[in-house]
Amino acid sequence: MLKLFKEIRRAGDATVGYPFQPLEMPAGFRGKPEHNEKLCIACGACAIACPANAITMELNADQSLITWDISYGRCIFCGRCQEVCPLFAIKLTGEFELAVKNKGDLRESCSYAVVQCARCGRPYAPAKEVDYARRVLASVGGVAATDIEKLDLCLDCRRADDAEAFQKQARERKGA
Repeated sequence: MLKLFKEIRRAGDATVGYPFQPLEMPAGFRGKPEHNEKLCIACGACAIACPANAITMELNADQSLITWDISYGRCIFCGRCQEVCPLFAIKLTGEFELAVKNKGDLRESCSYAVVQCARCGRPYAPAKEVDYARRVLASVGGVAATDIEKLDLCLDCRRADDAEAFQKQARERKGA
């Protein structure tokens, strides 16, 4: 028996001392998604891609704000939100201990302003997303100012403008 204890002592521990010592997670571990509110443009790609519907986006009653919300209790840590985010606003961390006493503590949310159409006044997109599109178009160069101005219009008003322009071109072709 004494030989067995000596052998065990010589061999050392075969397991980690978790939960008494921190557990180091390997590279690529999919833990809690961390949302960076400053990088996010509220495009909704993460909410669409989330198979567990842990991420949701909803307009408030007067449609002036869109609220991004994640429920870590529903999250299955699949990483789809990180994969589809165009600006890398969501990153999976190594954090996996999410036990809380209050279910409400498993939620995180933030709100973003929504812009209204310059012509009809209907809300159509998050302001940060429109601003991002405007910056991208400006940085590309060679984009007409009228195309950048169309960002201030909702989809229905853009379609109406395009249909009107198409009809005008058709009339000019007939006349020529």
